[in-house]
Amino acid sequence: MLCVKNEITDPYFNLAAEEYFLKNSRQEFLMFYINDPSVIVGKHQNTYAEINLDFIRNNHIKVVRRISGGGTVWHDHGNLNFSFIRNGKEGDLVNFLKYSAPILEILHKLGLNAEFKGKNSITVNSLKISGMAEHIHKNRVLHHGTLLVKSDLSALAEALRTDSEKYCSKAVKSVRSRTANISDFLGKKLEIRELGNEIINHVAANNPVSDFYDPSASDHIAIQQLIHDKYSTWEWNFGYSPDYIFNRNAEISGYNLDIFLRVEKGLIVEAKLSGAIFPDSAVKKLESILMQRKHEENTIFEIMNQDDFKKFLHPSDMKNLIKSFF
Repeated sequence: MLCVKNEITDPYFNLAAEEYFLKNSRQEFLMFYINDPSVIVGKHQNTYAEINLDFIRNNHIKVVRRISGGGTVWHDHGNLNFSFIRNGKEGDLVNFLKYSAPILEILHKLGLNAEFKGKNSITVNSLKISGMAEHIHKNRVLHHGTLLVKSDLSALAEALRTDSEKYCSKAVKSVRSRTANISDFLGKKLEIRELGNEIINHVAANNPVSDFYDPSASDHIAIQQLIHDKYSTWEWNFGYSPDYIFNRNAEISGYNLDIFLRVEKGLIVEAKLSGAIFPDSAVKKLESILMQRKHEENTIFEIMNQDDFKKFLHPSDMKNLIKSFF
């Protein structure tokens, strides 16, 4: 097993690196990384239904889809992320408890009453400190997870505060849990990198072939290409969401507006608006223009900024109208 040296805090890079090492090597890897504040959504989730878009936008937080399933999680500089990439046999690859074992052993060594709970969580005193997910590729498994060490839990709660009832789909929905930081249970100060080193040393002691690996220049080039083609794109992070129906009633400038959108592969394929905010002719034109356009803020802004629509509303009301489409 190779322990990857990684000081990069860009979530695009780190999730792309996981996929790159999983799919382009037969080596086994252990990688730890810390991300800048970001929201990481599961592969089969509707991104808009999982995030507080206003908070995300106002705080310039990256939203990134991973290749594994499961629910949405928050990353920041107080959150330690770990990844195991291992070879195995078909039918014996998915094993959350197995990959949790070294994490649990270190937490017990620190004096924490840590337990594996449910399908993919680690808790202390019934509070969640870790969530995990897995992805299988050709008899290889990526098992990765989070460790809340000293994360900003108020930002976590705000970033993941949603009104998911606006969205109807078969997408996987996150199950919210009460969370806590590992540091809350310790009587001493614990640096986040220190915890990572403890786990690395523990895994290395039980895997005689363990060695450290510094990604090469060619690795970085390939990972950057994967970021460009996939991980930094709206098409992957938002447009990949399972098909959904968006239905919302909003009050704009004293008028009620009902918005109905049917979205497939990120594109609006049906749009119905009702309310007195625009004349009927403008409503019909807007419904027509929305067809086959991205359900995305910049796109909606460009459409609404046309003279045919913006002349009816004050700029502040137009801003609220655009927000009501999400």
